[in-house]
Amino acid sequence: MSEPRVFLLPDLGEGLTEAELVSWHVAVGDEIAVDQPIAEVETAKSAVEVPSPYAGIVTELHGQPGETLDVGKPLITVTPVGANAGAAADDAAPAPSPAQPEVQPTETELAGPKPANAAAEAYREEEKAGSGNVLIGYGTPGGHGVARRTRARKAAVALAEPAEPKPTEDDLTLLRTRVPGKLGAVISPLVRRMAREHGVDLGDISGSGDSGLIMRRDVEAALRTTAPVEAPAAKPEEAKPAETRPATAPREAAPANGVDARTGLGIAARTPVRGVRKAVAANMARSRAEIPEATVWVDVDATALLELREGLKANGAEAPGLLAFIARFVTAGLKKYPELNTRIEAAEDGSQEIVAFDGVNLGFAAQTDRGLVVPSVRGAEKLSARELDGEIRRLTQVARDGKATPTELGSGTFTLNNYGVFGVDGSAAIINHPEVAILGVGRIIDKPWVVNGELAVRKVTELTLTFDHRVCDGGTAGGFLRFVADAIENPTSLLADI
Repeated sequence: MSEPRVFLLPDLGEGLTEAELVSWHVAVGDEIAVDQPIAEVETAKSAVEVPSPYAGIVTELHGQPGETLDVGKPLITVTPVGANAGAAADDAAPAPSPAQPEVQPTETELAGPKPANAAAEAYREEEKAGSGNVLIGYGTPGGHGVARRTRARKAAVALAEPAEPKPTEDDLTLLRTRVPGKLGAVISPLVRRMAREHGVDLGDISGSGDSGLIMRRDVEAALRTTAPVEAPAAKPEEAKPAETRPATAPREAAPANGVDARTGLGIAARTPVRGVRKAVAANMARSRAEIPEATVWVDVDATALLELREGLKANGAEAPGLLAFIARFVTAGLKKYPELNTRIEAAEDGSQEIVAFDGVNLGFAAQTDRGLVVPSVRGAEKLSARELDGEIRRLTQVARDGKATPTELGSGTFTLNNYGVFGVDGSAAIINHPEVAILGVGRIIDKPWVVNGELAVRKVTELTLTFDHRVCDGGTAGGFLRFVADAIENPTSLLADI
């Protein structure tokens, strides 16, 4: 009888270190196949299904729906069955216990020094033993029905098998940690552990290694930049020994009663900051701490734009939403004022660079049941208003369903925020780090307006631009804002393609 295999919660990409268990797709006693979805988990980015790297009988589920699990902690225990399971196991090595995944010296020695954290090393070794399907929804590197092993088999078995090129350690690392659409997120387990222990968001780092590989020096540079803000928050978590923290302990550890010492009021509830709210809080705090922002705003007569849209509808033509029209004006404005479509990067020596992009990935704020997320329309400058409208609608739906990919949620270069849907006129928005600007649109309401020297009632909205003063001055910001405002007041000048 083969020994049980413990599958650890895999690395879900974008520097995420935990996920909330939403539901199980299997139960104890079920027989499962390799790559069969076993659970749905929710991260700060989206809801994803986790496939099993092992085939066999489910013997234990490590966690209950609603609990938060750390990456690298046990998720499910599977006992292999049949001939395939026996072939996948090591013939000569002693069987490991479920709590201690067996060591694989061949790859471990090639990878260099072992991490000091036993849990991180266990996760790394277990990850190598499975199917390789650790990036949810993006395929299995191995493509085999049984777990892949790196320990040498018996000579007779090796001679009987057909020759197959073996992946190198670099290949395994790339396959194991690559985030689709973002090569810079390819990182080693050691670098991931270092970033996690110091509270560094790897999604905000551009790698200095080959093909954008994030190196240890990149994390150290980020620590020099953010240590005053992020280090204090990380200390309480670091102070706890890893072995004393239950992998499946609910985060609602504190009772929702008692009296608050400061106010003398009774405590009605305690709500953990996690998931999307945790990610938003961290990103907004970092934006406020790092970016010297400034805000400019202008009232705009949107009457002509509304009349144009109503005219299209009256003629039976497809009429894009107002946000799509404004998005079209924004992409045109960013072509004229590219300074606002950039990013600031810090070098190891403390110097800074302004990184410009050949294209616009236009993010837009979308309110969901899980919180505020910012999906982005990739290559938005190439799309017409109708095409932008279709993509905005699609991305809004997948974001609300919790199915948006890390690439869709983390690749924006400029953000458009329509807070007018909440019935407010204006807002000094916080820039979506690491971008350098965000444009807000208020509600459209009737206001008195002077037209050709006469007072009239017009449809007026307020545009608010918050920008990073490091990349440009007020002249550039004001020029961009005025460009978009003029386009809204005279839409036909820019909408030949609609």
